[in-house]
Amino acid sequence: MKKITINKKFSKPILACGAHLKASFCLGKGKFAYFSNQLGNLEELRNCLEYESRLQEAIKKFNMKPEVLVADLHPDYFSTKLAKNFQQKLNSKHKPILIQHHHAHIASCMAEHKLDSKVIGVAFDGTGFGEDGNVWGGEFLIADCAGFERMAHLDYVPMPGGEAAIRQPWRMAAAYLWNVYGDEFLGLGIEFTKKIDKTKWIVLNKMLTNNFNSPLTSSVGRLFDAVSSLVGLCFVADFEAQAAIELEKIADKNCRDKYKFDISKQADMFIVDPKKIIRSIVEDIKRNETKSFISAKFHNTIAAIINDVCVKLRDKTSINNVVFSGGVFQNKVLLKEACENLKKNNFKVLLHNQIPANDAGISLGQAVIANEVS
Repeated sequence: MKKITINKKFSKPILACGAHLKASFCLGKGKFAYFSNQLGNLEELRNCLEYESRLQEAIKKFNMKPEVLVADLHPDYFSTKLAKNFQQKLNSKHKPILIQHHHAHIASCMAEHKLDSKVIGVAFDGTGFGEDGNVWGGEFLIADCAGFERMAHLDYVPMPGGEAAIRQPWRMAAAYLWNVYGDEFLGLGIEFTKKIDKTKWIVLNKMLTNNFNSPLTSSVGRLFDAVSSLVGLCFVADFEAQAAIELEKIADKNCRDKYKFDISKQADMFIVDPKKIIRSIVEDIKRNETKSFISAKFHNTIAAIINDVCVKLRDKTSINNVVFSGGVFQNKVLLKEACENLKKNNFKVLLHNQIPANDAGISLGQAVIANEVS
């Protein structure tokens, strides 16, 4: 277990149960947060059993009786259900506090840096249950550990087949093309459309047109999947984040170009529309541009989006600290470009040092948020 000294003492003993993938738990007591190792994905029974065993050991070791239970907002996560079971075991009248996934991401990095003041939080990952019931993952928040306001996000696109779209990135590429071109995208004449199994596409098309089993997502992780598949790198993934990893590996480090994109204002929210990016990538494919060139332009574009949105939010709020969290920021190409852009604009950028940027860091964020709101 890793011991993290926090800025504000825990008023009550806290158990934060983390997320579902790359699970971890965090025990908060006094001025310390005791943070577990990553315990794997809780889709697998052996990992669930290991998680429960390690948790019981830690509670005994630190002589804790948690009074506050914390979990992810997602109702179907094993860790969320475990928190509810703990409530019954402890005969507690207090239900677990449910924390929005991306708020927990940002709070985990804030806890590392002992930050109390509000920050611009950029939370990019694959999946996180949003307060509107959609799948978030391309989020710009104004946040502290007591709360957050969603200020901007990547525009929604359907995920045909739900989690199947994560395992089969071609589905996300098809969804983005369909979102831009409609049913005519099959006539684009690029290699990707030639590889699509037309029988499978008929099924996906029905899902999309009937809004069936196609949750809306703002995930930057899913956009990376789509682009990776579109350029011919990863049609079906053999392991988690394969599509994004393969896209990062080939990026031309000498390329400074980027694609055009739109940021619109809808009510009090900035919406990043990727349609121009998808159209431009298709045109580059038709011009036989190299995959490494397209990859680099795409990475540079996401970094430029981060910069432009952060400038807009600083103009609105005068906040100058930017916190990055979420699995997408394990991408070193994107991270380097995004940090350089922001520093040129005199932002202070804070990154994870002790705690993983991915979902393994969620439990620490949950604990410090719960300490503020309980």
